[in-house]
Amino acid sequence: MMRLGSFDIQIVSDGGFRLDGGAMFGVVPRVLWQRAKPPDEHNRIRMATNCMLVRRGDNLLLVDTGIGDKNDARFREMFGMEDGAQRLPDAIRAAGSEPEDVTHVLLTHLHFDHCGWNTRADGDRLVPTFPNATYWLSRGEVAHARKPNERDRASYDPRNWEPLFEAGVVELFDDEAEPIPGVRAVRAPGHNRDMCIVRVDGGDDRRLVFWADLVPTAAHVPYPWIMGFDLYPLRTLANKKRWLPRAAREGWLCVFQHDPDLPLGRLTKEKAGRYLAEPVAES
Repeated sequence: MMRLGSFDIQIVSDGGFRLDGGAMFGVVPRVLWQRAKPPDEHNRIRMATNCMLVRRGDNLLLVDTGIGDKNDARFREMFGMEDGAQRLPDAIRAAGSEPEDVTHVLLTHLHFDHCGWNTRADGDRLVPTFPNATYWLSRGEVAHARKPNERDRASYDPRNWEPLFEAGVVELFDDEAEPIPGVRAVRAPGHNRDMCIVRVDGGDDRRLVFWADLVPTAAHVPYPWIMGFDLYPLRTLANKKRWLPRAAREGWLCVFQHDPDLPLGRLTKEKAGRYLAEPVAES
């Protein structure tokens, strides 16, 4: 657990999976990216599903909800999901809370690996996994998720959000949202049109940023290391140039959502001007 001003912060995981290394690093040659992220025999690299619990007073906010448990054996094999891994509800319990304690769920976007535990099966119907929470979703992201294009249709599964609307537990927002004081979602397009990063302001220059898929792993900190999955890579580049220098200059803690080896770090700047991530232990 980390203390950041009046916030207690914990990283909780929904287990690991694998994605194609070439897709994860776009135009960066394999001879470079494999040094940081060695691929398996199928050219896939290890990926984490690092979500974040933020507690302040009576509020317990969860950022993103992992992959969930609604996927079949073919899906689990395709994405190399770890058998027997601790899943998000149990990770929350291991962190000292219950799913019923969560008061807010803040989604960076609606790709399947970020929102899968929004819902769970209850008999033959799907219900909110966090029954006492309000789910905060980007209005633009919901609109696109309901009408995706051929390029990103496979990233969306309406089972992960439509039951929330049926239950009446959704709060929509536009460019920014602040579900609890000091925790702010900020639109940072590039990966898609409406993805958000999340900033936590602990006061006294103590800040944290949850990068989501703007900087999915520590290896993606260098400006040109951008995923092939990104719909608008030049927007990704612009947002990295906007946010990374500030994070480095002000010493922000950084959560790398998909990094199994370096989930938490700070940015440093080399003499040549390149930014790098240095690990920070939770404390």
